[in-house]
Amino acid sequence: MFLNALRELWGSSGFAALTWQQVMMILMACFLIYLAIVKKFEPLLLMPIAFGMLLVNLPLTGLMSEPGYVTGPGGLLYYLYQGVKLGIYPSLIFLGIGAMTDFGPLIARPSSLFLGAGAQFGICVAFVLASALGFQPSDAASIAIIGGADGPTAIFIASRLAPELLPAIAIAAYSYMALIPLIQPPIMRLLTTKKERETGMEQLRSVSKLEKVCFPVIVTILCVLLLPSVAPLIGMLMLGNLFRESGVVERLSETAQNSLINIVTIFLGVTVGATANAETFLRPQTIMIVGLGLFAFIFSTIGGLLLGKVMYWATKGKINPLIGSAGVSAVPMATRVSHIEGQKANPANFLLMHAIGPNVAGVIGSAVAAGVLLSLFG
Repeated sequence: MFLNALRELWGSSGFAALTWQQVMMILMACFLIYLAIVKKFEPLLLMPIAFGMLLVNLPLTGLMSEPGYVTGPGGLLYYLYQGVKLGIYPSLIFLGIGAMTDFGPLIARPSSLFLGAGAQFGICVAFVLASALGFQPSDAASIAIIGGADGPTAIFIASRLAPELLPAIAIAAYSYMALIPLIQPPIMRLLTTKKERETGMEQLRSVSKLEKVCFPVIVTILCVLLLPSVAPLIGMLMLGNLFRESGVVERLSETAQNSLINIVTIFLGVTVGATANAETFLRPQTIMIVGLGLFAFIFSTIGGLLLGKVMYWATKGKINPLIGSAGVSAVPMATRVSHIEGQKANPANFLLMHAIGPNVAGVIGSAVAAGVLLSLFG
């Protein structure tokens, strides 16, 4: 009787239901947790994503189960995932990013907009490649947006154009954002000379409060009139920034850039990771999407760097081309990577403030690119 009880216990446990595919995904999740904790590769993103991946690949938990007569009320993560599926979390993330972002460097050097635009080059490359590989235009557009290195925008686009590809696209976009310190530096060193990387830059001009307050209002009007479909992203981004710069709603600004964005990041990260179950993730189409996303991200970095080199030449050596790689919209990771690479070449270099301009331009650029794709294929 005791042995029968042990057999029944074993048969009802997750160990008995564990497949080799789930074991592979669990090991992958553990590796990502290692990168987050030991290597400190953007732990705020990578840790919740990795732990969500771990949870969903432990069998019989039902955390992502839909409600039904057989399955019951549904799993916890299923309900939290609705914020991803309905595009709620991306807009709230943009609200927090706007509240944390200083657009002053972009206002002080408007040419940064070109670097932000150049770093969207990967979106075009990935769209062409995805189309050539047989993906439908709407699917190719959803995959291509990974090149903007903007997780919320990628989720926003995929939820509208290719909901069935959302898990793979979300995982790819957030994974590459988190792995920027690993992916970008070799490309930066390959495409720039030591002399270019050593270039110091002059201090930016002071930006008035009036300019900072007017900027989010003007950008919202122009972008939303041009591309109405991008109103949720641009609108929330600029509202958050207006909270910050107005100086009259400190409590709202503080909430948006701390409590709100932290809560939403937890929910979004865990549920994005929970979409990576072995059954749907380990298949050829997903591997193709992840690969295309990597190509998109690489070519976006290349596009920003090449435009940075053009500006270095046009200004006779006054612009360090490394700041072009910050044109991808991963805030503030890409900014820090540009700064660190600049200091490796010249310890007296301080590129942080100069790289912020292209970085925030990239945020606007990826949102505008999303609006264009929605207009064309939505």
